[in-house]
Amino acid sequence: MKFTDGYWLLREGVTAAHPVEVLDVTAPDGALEIHAPTVPIRHRGDLLKGPVVTISAHAPMPDVIGVTFTHFEGEQPRGPQFEVQKSVRGSGGCPPEKHSAVHTSYDDERATLTSGALSVQVARTGPWHVDFLAHGRVLTGSGPKGMGIMRDATGAHYLREQLGLQVGTSVYGLGERFGPLVKNGQVVDMWNADGGTATEQAYKNVPFYLTDAGYGVFVDHPGRVSFEVGSEAVSRVQFSVESQQLTYYVIYGPTPKDILRKYSALTGRPALPPAWSFGLWLSTSFTTSYDEETVTSFIEGMRERELPLSVFHFDCFWMREFNWCDFQWDPRVFPDPEGMLARLKDRGLHVCVWINPYIAQRSPLFTEGKALGHLLRRPDGSVWQWDLWQPGMALVDFTSPAARDWYAGKLEALLAQGVDCFKTDFGERVPVDVVYADGADPERMHNYYTYLYNRTVFDVLRKHRGEGEAVVFARSATTGSQKYPVHWGGDCEATYESMAESLRGGLSLGLSGFGYWSHDIGGFEGTPTPALFKRWLAFGLLSSHSRLHGSSSYRVPWLFDEESVDVLRQFTRLKLSLMPYLYETARTASAEGVPMMRAMVLEFPDDPGCAHLERQYMLGSDLLVAPVFSDDGDVSYYVPEGTWTHYLTGRTVTGPRWTREKHGFDSVPLLVRPGAVIPVGAVTDRPDYDFADGVTLRVYGLERGAQVTVPVGDVTFTVVREGDTLRASCSDPSVVWALAAGERSKSGSGFLTLELG
Repeated sequence: MKFTDGYWLLREGVTAAHPVEVLDVTAPDGALEIHAPTVPIRHRGDLLKGPVVTISAHAPMPDVIGVTFTHFEGEQPRGPQFEVQKSVRGSGGCPPEKHSAVHTSYDDERATLTSGALSVQVARTGPWHVDFLAHGRVLTGSGPKGMGIMRDATGAHYLREQLGLQVGTSVYGLGERFGPLVKNGQVVDMWNADGGTATEQAYKNVPFYLTDAGYGVFVDHPGRVSFEVGSEAVSRVQFSVESQQLTYYVIYGPTPKDILRKYSALTGRPALPPAWSFGLWLSTSFTTSYDEETVTSFIEGMRERELPLSVFHFDCFWMREFNWCDFQWDPRVFPDPEGMLARLKDRGLHVCVWINPYIAQRSPLFTEGKALGHLLRRPDGSVWQWDLWQPGMALVDFTSPAARDWYAGKLEALLAQGVDCFKTDFGERVPVDVVYADGADPERMHNYYTYLYNRTVFDVLRKHRGEGEAVVFARSATTGSQKYPVHWGGDCEATYESMAESLRGGLSLGLSGFGYWSHDIGGFEGTPTPALFKRWLAFGLLSSHSRLHGSSSYRVPWLFDEESVDVLRQFTRLKLSLMPYLYETARTASAEGVPMMRAMVLEFPDDPGCAHLERQYMLGSDLLVAPVFSDDGDVSYYVPEGTWTHYLTGRTVTGPRWTREKHGFDSVPLLVRPGAVIPVGAVTDRPDYDFADGVTLRVYGLERGAQVTVPVGDVTFTVVREGDTLRASCSDPSVVWALAAGERSKSGSGFLTLELG
């Protein structure tokens, strides 16, 4: 939402009121409360004028300060609210004894609240100013006319804040966004939409941005938040909501990883997906024709070609047309679902089925849900319906505990049949001309709906499959949804451009607190060329989760060419061999909120060459991946400081520098960070195995005197370079070590092979 007409003027019909000075300050219970008039108080007559705003500051955890800006306090509070921790101790990776208490102070010059290393100061003299400081350095702040009460030409009431951007500061995050990774210069509205990957719309809107200047900002409003990221006031990030109250949190790092750790401690850490979910998923695709014979032919084709497969997914048409969702197998093509699922389980596969939160009018559940009051209603009491997507479809009202239990009960029947997980599609096109069972505000529920939807599904999986075994494949999300993984990028096209925009979306989501992410290998809309399919295979198998899926065409590799089969086999086996490394990276995502797929700036915040990189990423802390976006294999990517090693060839390249290479379809730039130790598993046909049994530790350029600790499964290895010799120890005394014959042991590089004895 833009309010100004250039530097001097407001837009036609817009009025504004800004706090200009501090009237009084109190410090109740470790917080600050400030009353600030919007006109200067020169004499008692000015005390009769308004508005007067209330500004309060509190600290839910060290290095995090929340600011609440209120106009009229009499507004009826309406849900929903994000599930934000009100008091977090021991977070951010710091032991509790190192946490600083919250301190408040005020005098004639300023009012200050300090939490850990972060302080907020409100000036009591001179022009209005709110500053956020860490270790005496100003991170950001709100200056004169930054905070404001704004009314547009229709009389709508907004609260606005503007936080300064220092020279050179880049802004990231705000959910899964497919445009440029750096958000400076963009207009970004928090409003979930089914817009594909080729537009400014997003399936996953998260009102949190992260900077490379030591701080992040989370706007605690679940409805529409409008961000102007250096796009109205070019040296400020502006955000506004149509409300009488606005709360935001400034989160001090100092590093981007630290910011994510603290943000995810505030809003929720990702659950750890089961190990089997990191293997290859194969789908029927969307509108293709299939039955059990088709499914069996795909699975047999994968087995005959020695292509490891972990999960088979049934998309929409496992249910009968126009019945989505009734959660009943179409008897015309799946007459024996229990038997079919048992046969798939006998092949060692897990099973996923597609669902959404909508109930078509033809579904038997429509009549049932209407009678029970479980469907979302219009203000006149009638069920809200439309014909877009499914004729006469309604939405489940997930604000009702009874409706959630009803919906979960339908899923429990599928779990009893042998289904292991659900693809939780849709949840974006949520109407606002409705009445919710719990009285929630429809505007605030628009984005939040997906949170309740996916939580309902994830909870039923956790209940019946156990802790650590629950996983969904979700499309829509908002703040807090990171607790219910995994998420995929939505509807992309079968083009290199769409492959690149998908990567930008995944990296943006990772910078928004989400630990795991996937995408449709080969693109969703259209059919990829064999060359594109093979390039996308390498990218997809070097992502958090890997799924072959399309819209109107199958994605089994032999339909493209025989080389596609070889490429899929190679990269699937590569990923499975890396599971000891990947699963530990997944544990870190769950424990700390640091994503598996990391924008380069997350690992190298002090390297200005990494600030804008969006065609490459770090997979965990030690592997650099640069997908190839061309048929001919030409790829250009940036190498940070140090001597890096190509994982597939052993060739080295020294940075910082840009490098240009040419890769065949069986190759991709996959570089190992200098000084890294990569645990490589002995198994390449499945993702869930004993990672320590037979593991090989690949040591890359370890400096003299350096020591690296490597967790692998339930044991921990320590590798030390003593002079010209690599030595290792293990937390499990039963482990037998051997230096692989013929490998170098005097250069800081080598392969250490382990066996459990």
